[in-house]
Amino acid sequence: MVEILEDWEEMKPLGLITCSSYDCENDLHCFRSKKPKYQSYRNGRCVACDVELIDWDRIDKRNLKDIDYTVNSLKYELIRHHYWDKKIDAKAENHARKKDLSIIRADTLKRLKKVLGPPSSQIYHDGTQTPRSGNIIYYAQHATASCCRKCAEEWHGIDKEHSLSDDEIEYLAELIMHYISQKPPFISDEKDIPGHENIITSESRENVK
Repeated sequence: MVEILEDWEEMKPLGLITCSSYDCENDLHCFRSKKPKYQSYRNGRCVACDVELIDWDRIDKRNLKDIDYTVNSLKYELIRHHYWDKKIDAKAENHARKKDLSIIRADTLKRLKKVLGPPSSQIYHDGTQTPRSGNIIYYAQHATASCCRKCAEEWHGIDKEHSLSDDEIEYLAELIMHYISQKPPFISDEKDIPGHENIITSESRENVK
């Protein structure tokens, strides 16, 4: 049974899966800390059952060659698991059909710079800037904890109060593109796209520096 922790910042609709939701009986947890705003949003252990599942030092290296471990770890959190498994809505699918992967990647970089680039304190209602549907990038952001500065701090060890560096933006973008590459093949194949070498695939991952 999915349970919702009392949210310490916002009221949420009853039953809505949020970053503070957990279902420990089904090994779906919550690592979102309830600590004051000036402290890290990462708890380390599940805030509900105290289980320790994640090698955070390994995650914090932000190593794209180790992306499978990062993705598998993300799926231990209920909200991330929900978006990895969630079916893309019709509007998002139709939007994706109109674009190829190189354009989606460019849109991703542009969006990350705009909505995640500034420090959390300079973002209006940080934590609410990414919609839950309508664009495959939104799904990918929630699945990869790149939807807001709070989630990026929780999962990727990126201090929410400094501006994102180009390297951090690139890293989050690659996680997003990896998510998109796992979805149904309704987007143009990358082999036909100029600049497709920027897309993470199982074959190219070993060459990522």
